[in-house]
Amino acid sequence: MNAELLEELKKITPEEERLLSGAGEIERRIYMSPRGNPPSGAGTVREQEIIPGTDVVDAAKLMDAGKMIQVRPHTRFVHFPRHTHNYIEVIYMCSGSTHHVINGEDVILQQGELLFLSQWAVQEIYPAGEEDIAVNFIVLPQFFEYGLGMMEPEENLLRSFVIDCLRGENRAAGYLHFRVADVLPVQNLVENLIWTIWNRQPNRRRANQATMGLLFLQLMNCMDKLETDENAGTPRLMLTVLSYIENHYRDGELGDLAESLHCDMCWLSREIRRRTGKTYTELVQTRRLSQAAFLLTTTNLSVLEVASRAGYENMSYFHRIFREKYGVTPKKYRL
Repeated sequence: MNAELLEELKKITPEEERLLSGAGEIERRIYMSPRGNPPSGAGTVREQEIIPGTDVVDAAKLMDAGKMIQVRPHTRFVHFPRHTHNYIEVIYMCSGSTHHVINGEDVILQQGELLFLSQWAVQEIYPAGEEDIAVNFIVLPQFFEYGLGMMEPEENLLRSFVIDCLRGENRAAGYLHFRVADVLPVQNLVENLIWTIWNRQPNRRRANQATMGLLFLQLMNCMDKLETDENAGTPRLMLTVLSYIENHYRDGELGDLAESLHCDMCWLSREIRRRTGKTYTELVQTRRLSQAAFLLTTTNLSVLEVASRAGYENMSYFHRIFREKYGVTPKKYRL
């Protein structure tokens, strides 16, 4: 991360000064509406649905009126008791680490990693030290609409998570933990988001929505680096299937996947179809074509080499299905 930006984020805030002076707990008025009052933020978690005994952090307390996204350095030196949010929280670890308990599961967020929390996720955070610098993105669900439109309409845990957050209906939606410290495009995009919002750049709403969309596209290529909770809306079986396709879309066979999972291939095929609405072959095809489109627009590889790298040996077949999906030939798509 840019050294100047990191130094800004490291500065001790007045709230942290109070904690270092001996205050033992968070200042509730900064984060929550008074007990018994409904949260005044986005309204995605209705009062009657608040989990008993669990506080709700209110978006209206943390962002200016009319805004859809805000960044805030995570407050160090204090324990955050169990709580939910009436917004979507995205946490980026700039340096050090933080220890979270989300829906009863321990999650350690390390430097360079991203954590997405739905409105329904129950979170607890242990005290962070002075060098543990995290940034919280406070995001209203509608901010994600633009980025969602940039994503391929295919079965994907990230896309399903975003849709669940937009609808605000799936209480099983929990968290997504991306271990992407070594993925440079992700790091650059997140830092760009932080810098733009922190420095209040003009015309930043559309720029930030587009940047978030680009971040989604990069994260869709990082499904092998994703961890989620056991009770997530999409079962762990599908996380395994989609991660396998992500890593083996060129030559992965359903039979090999079934063998690695110690299950019957016919049963696995039915489960994939039941849970995604697509066959294994259709999911692989979608991933291959997505990779081909990416290579066509980001490299100077020949169409033949692009097809090969995407997993196609029959060029006439590749041209036919590519045109069926994108409406143009690979050569014209590149233009």
